[in-house]
Amino acid sequence: MRRLLYQALLKWKKDKNKKPLLLQGARQVGKTYLVTEFAKNEYENFVYLNFEEDKNLATLFEDSLNAKSLLENISIYIGRGINIENTLVFFDEVQAVPDVLTSLKYFYEQLPELHIIAAGSLLGVSVARHRSFPVGKVTFLTLYPMTFYEYLEAFSEELLVEKIKSLKKIEPLPEVIHKKLLKHLSKYLFLGGMPEVLKTYRETLDMSLARKVQIDILKAYERDFSKYSEKREAIKISELWQSVPFQLSRENKKFKYKDVKKGGRASKYEFGIEWLRKAGLIHIAYNLKTPKFPLKAYAEFSKFKIYLLDTGLLGAMFNLQPRIIIKPLDLFKEFYGAFIENYTAMELVSNFESELYYWTSNSEAEVDFILQTENMILPLEVKSGMNRNIKSLRSYYDKYHPEFIIRTSPRNLIRDSEFINIPLYLVGSLYSILKTIL
Repeated sequence: MRRLLYQALLKWKKDKNKKPLLLQGARQVGKTYLVTEFAKNEYENFVYLNFEEDKNLATLFEDSLNAKSLLENISIYIGRGINIENTLVFFDEVQAVPDVLTSLKYFYEQLPELHIIAAGSLLGVSVARHRSFPVGKVTFLTLYPMTFYEYLEAFSEELLVEKIKSLKKIEPLPEVIHKKLLKHLSKYLFLGGMPEVLKTYRETLDMSLARKVQIDILKAYERDFSKYSEKREAIKISELWQSVPFQLSRENKKFKYKDVKKGGRASKYEFGIEWLRKAGLIHIAYNLKTPKFPLKAYAEFSKFKIYLLDTGLLGAMFNLQPRIIIKPLDLFKEFYGAFIENYTAMELVSNFESELYYWTSNSEAEVDFILQTENMILPLEVKSGMNRNIKSLRSYYDKYHPEFIIRTSPRNLIRDSEFINIPLYLVGSLYSILKTIL
């Protein structure tokens, strides 16, 4: 399955001043598969070391972190020489051996010509705890679950992707294409973007088997809570994780600690939220006091919403049944539009590396996401149904007078003066659509 991040890996390879690459991302998003495919296509030789799977590897990093000595010992261990010029070295699951992260500094300083990638499912958590992390000596990339466009390509809809990526005018798509895309989107919301889930469904066309894979992934995450955190914190992390779907199922999706557990408060659960964020399992959208540049300076970090990394896993936690995808609009509206809002957050983060913010006005109006471009701040409201009401957007417009107000909904692509409706399936093209208008 082709991934958008492949192009970023190519750019890294061609960089004459490259640093070791740290590939972040939650468990099961496809990091190992992506790097393996990249090595197979772009290099003559590939050295793969998994530090969670092979405990003996840790001993190679115990006595010395000298890069040349390490490379020599690795060469002896795998039983073949390593030609630096045409080899990719891949350290996988590096969170299992902290010294491997430290060694990247010495590989950069002593063997800068070596192409080396390190990855780990809990890499964000490990980096935060790692006192001797090689700051400034590595390059970061993050892999997320597959986006909607990646999903379409995985199911042989390349022409459809090409069509919607090359829109030159802001006008409705032909109705037959619009309905086809909505049907694909409903299936994507159920399956999500975890590569193994999509692979299973593509090979079997069996939703129940895909759901089984989703449940296995959720169980793996639960095991990580206890494996990579202290017992007391693991319990809190699990409580937080289990509460997220139900926080999203409320009409008001602002995160409430008391909904995690009776008597819950920030001091008890702040660590757990940060752990889940660094593990790549959640995305956080912060409330804005006022939409001004830079948005981060005007964020209220005590008021926020939490989204899961994947709508398919969200559906599995809700025990959502496959029959609901037969009627896309029913799925879009389920749990007060939880799936659509979560999907939009995923697409903004995955496609644009966006930080997430939202805006409220004295509990009278709420805009789901506030977007920041180089010279504009724009409101984006998410609608799960066909309702034309844009009261909150109008309230925002009357107060701040942005150049555009944007809604994403099941309706077709349309522009009416400053108002733009972007179909849900085009969220991944949002900025290119704005560029077309400008």
